[in-house]
Amino acid sequence: MSDKETIGVYAAQAEKYAAITDSDKINDAILSSFISDLPATGHVLDLGCGPGTSAGIIAKAGFQVTATDAVPEMIALASKHAGVEARCETFDDIDGENIYDGIWANFSLLHATKADMPRHLSALAKALKPGGQFHIGLKEGTGEKRDGIGRHYSYYSLEELTGLLSAVGLTVSQHSNGSAIGLDGTMAPWICVRAHG
Repeated sequence: MSDKETIGVYAAQAEKYAAITDSDKINDAILSSFISDLPATGHVLDLGCGPGTSAGIIAKAGFQVTATDAVPEMIALASKHAGVEARCETFDDIDGENIYDGIWANFSLLHATKADMPRHLSALAKALKPGGQFHIGLKEGTGEKRDGIGRHYSYYSLEELTGLLSAVGLTVSQHSNGSAIGLDGTMAPWICVRAHG
């Protein structure tokens, strides 16, 4: 993510966002399923980690965790979780090949423009080890727009997302959807997809 307005919103509301995500992640079945499919002591990237709630849970389960976010205030919070290596990086910093056994991109890439999404997914697919697990969570819908507090969003259907993942060599294995109230206080539909290399 490199949109300055979106980064500014998260910087100003980092503590509030942390409180929301902390309450969401305690019994997260999607995260638990992701963890259960990882190889023991594997290396996981939490892309757009926010305050590091998920990264901390993954690390506590015995995995090596690299957590990245474009917001320094989020990295400061993520760094407090034991076993998490937190780095301030944008999606453009994704680099390398065959590094991660799992990539957790949970409601982060929705802030990338649609024009940039194929490039980011291609870099992530290269960084994933063969057979590695890839999770992505996005808001469901069409088009791009800013929400009521100024964050940029790109919206996707299951078909569109599946096509993008297939184009970079990832095979979709499962998906789920629902709705939740976000930082802006509005209810929005979401979709989560698991794929593998």
